[in-house]
Amino acid sequence: MAVIDADCHVIECERTWEYMEGEDRRHRPRILEAADQSDPLRRNDFWLFDSNLEPKRAFPPVSSGTTPESSELTDVEARLRHMDELGTDIQVLYPTTLLGLATLSRPRTQVAMCRAYNRWMADIWRRAKGRLRWVATLPLLTMDTALEELRFSRDNGACGFLLQGLMGERTPIDEYYFPVYAEASRLDMPVCIHSGLVNHALSGLFHSRATALWMAKVPIITAFHALVLSRVPDKFPDLRWGFLEAAASWVPYVVTDLGARLDRTGTRKLDENVLRRNRFYVACQTEEDLPYILQYAGEDHIVIGSDYGHADTSSQLEALKILQANETVAPDARRKIVDDNARALYGI
Repeated sequence: MAVIDADCHVIECERTWEYMEGEDRRHRPRILEAADQSDPLRRNDFWLFDSNLEPKRAFPPVSSGTTPESSELTDVEARLRHMDELGTDIQVLYPTTLLGLATLSRPRTQVAMCRAYNRWMADIWRRAKGRLRWVATLPLLTMDTALEELRFSRDNGACGFLLQGLMGERTPIDEYYFPVYAEASRLDMPVCIHSGLVNHALSGLFHSRATALWMAKVPIITAFHALVLSRVPDKFPDLRWGFLEAAASWVPYVVTDLGARLDRTGTRKLDENVLRRNRFYVACQTEEDLPYILQYAGEDHIVIGSDYGHADTSSQLEALKILQANETVAPDARRKIVDDNARALYGI
C-alpha cells in the first residue's frame, strides 16, 4: 500500500520565473518588499504582475512546520526526506500564488506565468523520480494555449488541472470550459477544483477574516451543487472531478439539499450515490465525523490532504498518519482514503 497526500502545495519563488523564455520574460513578476523587514520568518513580500499584488510568502509561516527550502522546492531532496519522515510516498502539488491567476487583466501575462510554472514543476517532477506529482495551471483566458499547456503538462508528470468554483465571471458549469473538459477527458486528467475565490470584486467584498469562509470554501460547495443540477458531468462521462481543501462535512447537507430540490421540481430522482455517479472525489480532514460522511459519500470517493506548505484551517502535516490510526473508520476505508481513491482521482 502507498500513502498519497492528495493536496499539498509549493510556494512560488524567484526560480519559478526563471523558466520564462523569449517574449514571456517581459511578464516576469517583480518583488515589492514589505514595509516591516524586522522578522524574516514572518514578513510577507509581494509579487507584482500587471496591476496585481499577490503575497510572495518568501518563507512559509512559522506554524506550517516546513522549511523554506522544502516549501519552495529549492531543495527537492529535503522535501523527499520530509515526506519519508511523514510516511508519505507521493504528494500531489498545487500552486500558491497562481491560485489567483485567473483574474489577471492581461491574458498574455497569464500565458507567460502558466508556462513558466508548468515547466518548473515538470523539472521538479523529473528530479523527484515520480514522488512529486502536480496539478497544471492553465491560461484559461486563451483557450488554444490552455489546451497546449494541458498536453505538455500531461506528458511531464501532471495528474490534473486547476480550476476554482468561481474564476472571473465563470463557474465550472460554463460552456466556455467544455473544450478543456473534453481534452482533459481524452488525456485521462481530472478537473481539480481547489478552495479559493478568483474574482476581484468579490475578493474585495470578502477581504476580512470574518468573511473568509465565503471566499475560501463556499465556491467549492456551490460548484459541486451546480455540477450535479446542470448534469455537466454527464456530457463528459469519463472525466473525474476533485474538490480540494474545503473539508467534507458539507457533503451530507449538499446531497440532502439536491435530493429535496429534485423531488420538488419533479425533474428526476437523485442518484443513490451522487459522488460515484458523477465521478466526484472530495478531500476530508481528520477532525470530521468520517463514519457519518461516508454514509453519504461512500468509501470509494473520499481522499485526504495535508495542505503541506501552508498554515491555515486545512493544514495538518500529520493528517495522513492520524487518519490511518482512526479506528472509527474501517481498515479498508482508511486504506482507500490514503491510497486507492487518490490513485483513482489522479490516475496514478
